[in-house]
Amino acid sequence: MQTRKHTAWKKNRKFGDVMGGRKRPKLADNIFNRQHNLTAPNEGQETPIFIVDNPSRDFYFPVTVDEVKEILGRLPQDHTDHLTHIWFQKIKKIDYLDGKTFQGSFVCGSGVYLIILNPFPTDNKMRFGKIKPLKKILNYYKDFTIDLKEDEDGWYLKWTEEKIKQYYLENLLLHEIGHSIDSFYKRYWSKATEQKRENWAENYVAVWADQIRENYEPNEKNAL
Repeated sequence: MQTRKHTAWKKNRKFGDVMGGRKRPKLADNIFNRQHNLTAPNEGQETPIFIVDNPSRDFYFPVTVDEVKEILGRLPQDHTDHLTHIWFQKIKKIDYLDGKTFQGSFVCGSGVYLIILNPFPTDNKMRFGKIKPLKKILNYYKDFTIDLKEDEDGWYLKWTEEKIKQYYLENLLLHEIGHSIDSFYKRYWSKATEQKRENWAENYVAVWADQIRENYEPNEKNAL
C-alpha cells in the first residue's frame, strides 16, 4: 500500500485544498505505476537513489542533485537516512496549466520512502489563474517573492532563479522531509490527523531552514 503527500502549486484552488493530499489529481506518465515499480534498495546500496527526468523546454529544475545532497548532509542523519529515493520528476505543460501538478510530494510503501521534486516554469512565473490569489497564499511565499502581477492569462508571482532555488531547498525539500519523518516514525500518519501532519511538516521547515540557510547562487537551467 502506498501513501502520498503533496505540496500543490497554488493555482485555481485554495492554499490548503491539495497540500494535504485531500484531492488526488489525474497525473500523466502512469505515475502511480512507475512509483509502484520502484523497489527498496539492496543492502549496502547508497541512498537516497536519485532519479532525474528531462523536464522539457517549458520547465527546469531550480536545484541540482548535488545541492539536494548538500542540504541532506546538513540535517541530522536520523532525519534522512530512511529516504530511499529522490525523484526529479517531469510534468506536462497542459497538466500544469490545468492545475493538476504539484511542486513536490512524498510517497511511501513497500520499503520505499520517496521524495518527488517537480520542475518550475522557465519564465519563472508561478501562475494562479484568473482569480487573484488570497492573502494567505501570498503570505506563504512572501519571504521569497512579493512580485504579484497580472497579464492576459491571469495572476502570477514572478520569481528570480535565486529565490526559487532558495524556496526549493529551504522550504519545499524540508517540507517533504518533514512528511517523511512523520511517516517513518508514525507520528500523525492517518487521515484523522491530516492537519497535524501539515503542521508538523511546516514546523519542521520553520526550525530547520534556519539551520541550513545560506545564500544560493542561481545555476544554469537544467544543470544537473
